[in-house]
Amino acid sequence: MAASLFARLSRPLARLAFVAVAAASLAGCGMNSIPTAEEAAKSKWAEVQNQYQRRSDLIPNLVATVKGAANFEQSTLVKVTEARAKATSIQISASDLTDADKMAKFQAAQEQLSSGLGRLLVAAEAYPELKANDNFKTLQDQIERTENRIAIARRDYNDAVQSYNTTIRTFPAIIGAKVIYGAKPMVPFTATTPGADTAPTVSFDGPAAPAANDNAASGASKAAAN
Repeated sequence: MAASLFARLSRPLARLAFVAVAAASLAGCGMNSIPTAEEAAKSKWAEVQNQYQRRSDLIPNLVATVKGAANFEQSTLVKVTEARAKATSIQISASDLTDADKMAKFQAAQEQLSSGLGRLLVAAEAYPELKANDNFKTLQDQIERTENRIAIARRDYNDAVQSYNTTIRTFPAIIGAKVIYGAKPMVPFTATTPGADTAPTVSFDGPAAPAANDNAASGASKAAAN
């Protein structure tokens, strides 16, 4: 009778032990770590998109303000407007983060817009009325700060992607990644043009001084020649 009682008590304990071992095995196979790392990377990507959208929203006001400057280079404005249109036409969803081709197109379009904005702001240095325009100065400052936020958001996204990609390729989580989730590596943000991975720095201080010196030197040379 004692043996029968022991057997009845042992069965629930055995089941509990099996459940505990199974849970530990699933945890070891990435049952929790894989979706946690995946959601972290998706969250960081959402912040990248938020900052790109913020920059895109600032551009129409910037273009409208610059148009007010007499004889401003229209080709520069057109290129920025076209680059913005192209950048906003390429949308990347969370499910696209493993698609290298889509990510490459998105990144290239955003870098082209960054380049166009940089040229526009540099060109604006030649227009005193723009440098004195409070609205332009505010927009320029907001865009530069947004570029910095974009750089930080991309860095954070890349860190999260590296963590996720490492998780799904590391034993024993790799078992769960292949058998349970069918997980694929996510694509990090990589600049395709030199310097595109850093925020542009634009200043309205300095260029006028060298130009004045050059003019003075040229005047002195002419005077000496005369």
